[in-house]
Amino acid sequence: MASLSMAPVNIFKHGADEEKAETARLSSFIGAIAIGDLVKSTLGPKGMDKILLGGGKGGSVTVTNDGATILKAIGIDNPAAKVLVDMSKVQDDEVGDGTTSVTVLAAELLREAELLIAKKIHPQTIIAGWRKATQAAREALRDAAVDHSNDPARFQEDLLNIARTTLSSKLLTHHKDHFAQLAVDAVMRLKGSGNLEAIHIIKKLGSSLTDSYLDEGFLLDKKIGVNQPKRLENANILIANTGMDTDKIKIFGSRVRVDSTAKVAEIELAEKEKMKEKVDRILKHGINCFINRQLIYNYPEQLFSQAGVMAIEHADFAGVERLALVTGGEITSTFDHPEMVKLGHCKLIEEVMIGEDTLIHFSGVAMGEACTVVLRGATQQILDEAERSLHDALCVLAQTVKEPRTVYGGGCSEMLMAKVVTDLANRTPGKEAVAMESFAKALRMLPTIIADNAGYDSADLVAQLRAAHQENKTTFGLNMYEGLVGNMAELGVTESFQVKRQVLLSASEAAEMILRVDNIIKAAPRKRVPDHHPC
Repeated sequence: MASLSMAPVNIFKHGADEEKAETARLSSFIGAIAIGDLVKSTLGPKGMDKILLGGGKGGSVTVTNDGATILKAIGIDNPAAKVLVDMSKVQDDEVGDGTTSVTVLAAELLREAELLIAKKIHPQTIIAGWRKATQAAREALRDAAVDHSNDPARFQEDLLNIARTTLSSKLLTHHKDHFAQLAVDAVMRLKGSGNLEAIHIIKKLGSSLTDSYLDEGFLLDKKIGVNQPKRLENANILIANTGMDTDKIKIFGSRVRVDSTAKVAEIELAEKEKMKEKVDRILKHGINCFINRQLIYNYPEQLFSQAGVMAIEHADFAGVERLALVTGGEITSTFDHPEMVKLGHCKLIEEVMIGEDTLIHFSGVAMGEACTVVLRGATQQILDEAERSLHDALCVLAQTVKEPRTVYGGGCSEMLMAKVVTDLANRTPGKEAVAMESFAKALRMLPTIIADNAGYDSADLVAQLRAAHQENKTTFGLNMYEGLVGNMAELGVTESFQVKRQVLLSASEAAEMILRVDNIIKAAPRKRVPDHHPC
C-alpha cells in the first residue's frame, strides 16, 4: 500500500499540461523578457521602426514604432508575455503614451529577478523589496514634479515641450514643432474638458506631412446630393439613422402573383407613396439639412432637392456620432413627434476641396471646441503612423491639462528614482536590500537602452548621468541629439507626471504578478469532432 501511495497521480484530463516550480518560473521569465527585447529597440528619440505584415489576402503593411500597436498585432502563446501585452494596452488606454517604456521596464525587472532567484532568494522577499522601492520611487517622482498651471504662459510652454518630447520618438520627429503646436492648439480648444471625441482626424493622401493643418470646424468626408444647395447658412440639421431606400419592392423569399403589369405598378406606387409620406414627416421638423447614416435613394433625394433641403447620405457611424456631439443634435430613427427631436445647429455648411477630394465643412458648430486635424502624407503607411503619433500626443496633452504636473525626460526621472531607491537599499538590512538594488538597476536600464538605440556609448553616458545625479544635478538627463549629458530644463525635454507614474506602477505590478507564478496549467486542447452534416 505504501508503494502505491508514492506513485505519481495525474489529476488532469488527457492532453492537459502542467509546468511546475522552476520550469514554470523560467517559462514566464523567458516569455516576458522576449517581449521586452522585441520592443526595446523602438525606445527613445532614435528608436527604430518595425514592419508588421498582416496575414491573409493582400497582407496589410504597418510601419510603426508604437509599442502598443506592435504588441497588439503579434500573436502570442506565452502566458507571461500576454500579461505584458495587456499591460501595454492599458497604458495606451489610460494615458496614451509610455507603452514601450512600461513593457521594457517590466521585462528588465524580471531579468533582474531571474538573477536573484538563481542566487536562491525567495520570490516573496524580492516582492517585499520591490514594493518598498516602488513606494520610494513614487515619492521621489512626486517631489520632483513641477506644476505651472497657475502661470498660463509657462503652462503653454510645458504643453508644447511635452508634445515635442512625445513626438520626438515618433515618425513626426522631423516636423515636431509644427505638430506639437497643432496638437496643443487642438487640446486648448477643448477648454479642459479632455473630450478627444471633439477632435476629428482626417487622413488625405498627397502633399507632405508639413501641409497638415488644424481646421476650426468639423469636416465630413462625404458628398452633398445631386441638385441640392452646396452652401447653407444657419443650418438646422436632422441627424438620422433610418432606411431611405424603400422605393423598390423588397419582398424576399415570397411570391406575388398578379394578373397584369398594372398591379405591379400599383405596388411600386404604394411604396413610393410610403416614401413620400416619410420625407414629408422629416420635412415637418423645419430643417434645411438632413444627414443619414444609411443610403438615400434617388426618389427621396429628388424630394429633398425639390424642398431645397441639403441631404447627405451614408455618413459612417463614427462620423454621425461625432457630428451629433459637435452640432448639439441627437441621432433619430422615427419622425412622428418633431417636438421631441433635438436638432443640430451650425452657422455654415459648405463644400471644400482638400487635394483632389471634396469634403463637407461645418463651421460655427454648437460645440465651439470641435475641430478637425487634416493629415497629409505621401503613402497610407505614413498617414497611419502620423495619426497614431498625433493621437499619443493628444492623449498625453489631454491628461496633462487635467493633471498639470510635469517631470523631466531623457532618462532624468528614471535616474532620479534609481538614486533614491539605491539610497534606501544602502540603509536597509537583510535580503530585501538586494531586491531594491535590482529595482534601481532595472530603472537605470531605460536610459541605457535609449543611449544604445542612438548608437552612443551607453556605459559612459549612464555613468556620467549617475555621477551628475550624485552631485544633486536632479534636472540632468541624456541629450540624444549631441550624445552628451545635459540639463533637461534648458533643453525643454518635459514629460507628463501622469505618464511616468503610470509606467512605474504598471511595470512593477505586472512584474510582481509574473514573479509570483510557480505553476502553469494548460487546458487540454478541444478535440476536433468530424462534421457529419456539411453545408
